[in-house]
Amino acid sequence: MVEAESAPDEKPARPIRDEDGVMDEGFVEQVSQAVLLSDLTTLRHLVGDLHEADLGGLLEALDSEERPKLISLLGGDFDFTALTEVDDAVREEILDELSPQTVAEGVRELDTDDAVYILEDLDEADKKEILDRLSPAERSVLQQGLDYPEGSAGRRMQAETIAVPPFWTVGQTIDYLRETQDLPERFFEIFVADPGHRFVGTVRLDRLLRTKRPVSISDLIEDDRRVVQADDDLEDVARMFQRYDLVAAPVVDKSGRLVGVMTIDDVVDVIEEAADDDVKQLGGVDADEELSDPVREVALSRFRWRFISLIAAFISASVMAMFEAQLSKLVALAVLAPIVASQGGNAATQTMTVAIRALGTGQLGSWNRARFFRREMIVGLLNGVAFAVITGTVSGFWFGNLMLGVVIALAMVATLVVAALAGVVVPLALDKAGIDPAISSGTFVTTVTDVVGFFSFLGIATILLRLG
Repeated sequence: MVEAESAPDEKPARPIRDEDGVMDEGFVEQVSQAVLLSDLTTLRHLVGDLHEADLGGLLEALDSEERPKLISLLGGDFDFTALTEVDDAVREEILDELSPQTVAEGVRELDTDDAVYILEDLDEADKKEILDRLSPAERSVLQQGLDYPEGSAGRRMQAETIAVPPFWTVGQTIDYLRETQDLPERFFEIFVADPGHRFVGTVRLDRLLRTKRPVSISDLIEDDRRVVQADDDLEDVARMFQRYDLVAAPVVDKSGRLVGVMTIDDVVDVIEEAADDDVKQLGGVDADEELSDPVREVALSRFRWRFISLIAAFISASVMAMFEAQLSKLVALAVLAPIVASQGGNAATQTMTVAIRALGTGQLGSWNRARFFRREMIVGLLNGVAFAVITGTVSGFWFGNLMLGVVIALAMVATLVVAALAGVVVPLALDKAGIDPAISSGTFVTTVTDVVGFFSFLGIATILLRLG
């Protein structure tokens, strides 16, 4: 058998990411050496055909001084879409090192949603300098997106759309799609707009292509129209896409004019960002923190939450201090008190997580809050009774004091019921006050459960064990 030889110009296979999806260390080192030597031929061979996601991963893996040099060496071959795939801190650092002309040339080739995403965090002076280097038409489109509020659909939408009048035929529309050069790179449906560019409806591509040429576009318009307002919150838009299994949706302004389109790739990013923010905030970490952030910024952002936690710890300690005499008389109280508080904290965290997630996804509203509250209170009571039996039995035999087992059992029931109450009430109250419950709930709930846990256990012990 004769082995087939590779074509002379065929690029050898190279590992880019390892089995865990992390950028391959050997590949990164090859690129780093090519950048160091300004070896453009090798550089183009290594990264010229990379997907923007892999190119973004490569940028994050390179040293900070190598990133702008890589972009400068590649010139027009560098895909600026890759900058949407990197941490905010990395992107800002790269943009600070590039000239306004280089950035302007790069964003000129991007879809408007990607260009706005790259420009939106820049200082106003830098942003203006870049926009001034674009043509009036390009500048106007990008400025429109930047003028919408942060976190709105207008900021993330793609301004490039395909809109045809309702009186066109299927044949005219297909010919238009074939002959027009500057259409969006990907699209899933055709929008229909009146002469004033007000949105009329949507025609799916599959239905368009299955219909005979003489049929009017107005006959193909979908009755069930899902429309996004330009100032809608992105997370609300993501929930709409999820609820109705949308692939794309038109974006309109307050007058009903078609201004853009939201597509599923942007919505997936929104969902991922929202989930990432929630996980960080539940742990008391700033939602904007990235792995690439400098030490000073990370330390300062985390200090705030740790300071709040320290105050909460002092409040809990003050409750313990109230029962100093009782603790000195029976060492078992000091041993068992943290068990009650920790179980309360765990129970409250479980309830709080469910409540915050339900609020974030729109599943918890005024119509089902009472039912959710009742459910969590019953769960807290049932778990309280179950753990009361377990801890009471173990503690009673451990210290040879059955009354001590009764004390911790009663305290466990009280603490787990209050933990369920706090896990529901605190997020709801913060949400009602307009404060993100994912950011603040943990500290408040932990403080409540610690105070109640210590106070109930030591208070009941004082009464039943006659330690006062």
